[in-house]
Amino acid sequence: MLSKLFLTLCVCSLLHCQTADGQKKKETLMSEKVAQLMEWTSKRSVIRMNGDKFRRFVKAPPRNYSVVIMFTALQPQRQCGVCRQADEEFQILANSWRYSSAFTNKVFFASVDFDEGSDVFQMLNMNSAPTFLHFPAKGKPRRADTYELQVRGFAAEQLSRWVADRTDVMIRVIRPPNYAGPLLLGLLLAVIGGLAYVRRHNLEFLFNKNVWAFSALCFVLIMTSGQMWNHIRGPPYAHKNPSTGQISYIHGSSQAQFVAETHIVLLFNAAVTLGIVLLCEAATSPLDIGKRKIMCVAGIGLVMLFFGWLLSIFRAKYNGYPYSFLMG
Repeated sequence: MLSKLFLTLCVCSLLHCQTADGQKKKETLMSEKVAQLMEWTSKRSVIRMNGDKFRRFVKAPPRNYSVVIMFTALQPQRQCGVCRQADEEFQILANSWRYSSAFTNKVFFASVDFDEGSDVFQMLNMNSAPTFLHFPAKGKPRRADTYELQVRGFAAEQLSRWVADRTDVMIRVIRPPNYAGPLLLGLLLAVIGGLAYVRRHNLEFLFNKNVWAFSALCFVLIMTSGQMWNHIRGPPYAHKNPSTGQISYIHGSSQAQFVAETHIVLLFNAAVTLGIVLLCEAATSPLDIGKRKIMCVAGIGLVMLFFGWLLSIFRAKYNGYPYSFLMG
């Protein structure tokens, strides 16, 4: 009886030692991984990962930290302009976190380039770039851990809100100073001031209704095309399908848009406006009848053609819209 009790105690003691030893090894491995990531982060805010690093530091346990990864294709032969724009914003976000007073080893930022980690793309069944994924400290990524790039854009501020939602880590985005805007504004004011000084004895142009009408029209066209939305959301210029190479300039959803799309809408609206102006001039101009007919035909053509294109864009974004003009 005593021998069985002694044997049981020995087995329990052995199991406890093995468990403690395994726990110690697990903690040691985790501390080594965190130390390595901290060292890399001290050199670069965004850690560059290949397949081996991804499997070791992201996929393989143990892990008590989150990793936000941008999957991209930055090599020149890939011709991914959107990837470069997204990379700039991602770098701003990572730098804001690295130099923040609240910086901890709870979240790390990394990137996987297709040409350096194509096996990772295959592992995750990923066929587009750029793509942002969050790998939580525990468990597998969920649907919300994939950033909705087409809807939210890739501005650092939007990425920061998403990171806060997934990790509870608040990152205050700090952008490097950009002096291009103030310099251009100063140059514009200097030119306007110089022209006003040169023509200080004849400032009738300031009271010219055509000048003010043209200025107001330009402002309205810019605002109605969606430029303010671009400024707030920071969407990509266009989207290139990495599988087919096809470039999309019009977003297929009514909840988002591309920068190129706003430029197209701006030009179409401007063309329709020009057509209406030509029609008005054809009706009121003192020119001879022949020139007025040409203006009238040109105005009708511009309005019909570009208004039809505008409706076709609207139908493409709002599925089920029943109306069209000239074009299906």
